[in-house]
Amino acid sequence: MTQETQYARALASLGHEARLSIFRLLVKAGDDGLRVGDIGQHLGLAPSTLAHHLSTLVDAGLVIQEKQGREVFNKADYPAMNRILTFLSSECCAGLDASRDTAA
Repeated sequence: MTQETQYARALASLGHEARLSIFRLLVKAGDDGLRVGDIGQHLGLAPSTLAHHLSTLVDAGLVIQEKQGREVFNKADYPAMNRILTFLSSECCAGLDASRDTAA
């Protein structure tokens, strides 16, 4: 899988309102992360729905799950998030080659 494919997959996973809300909540929570139940309480999501969305975010490489005793903590993968942000902004304001034929 290419890097662009990985980034597209991660961005696509954030294209759902619930998953975007979950990810933003985990970013806000910091390095300690949140338990599944805490996320559900903050966002008012049913456990089965939340599990589905968390699984999608984990598969996309944006969320890390860590088991601590009987609890599962969910944390935003900050290095992954920063790689995506860097990718999106890496060529900001670099300009385009005006000599290329864009009509083709």
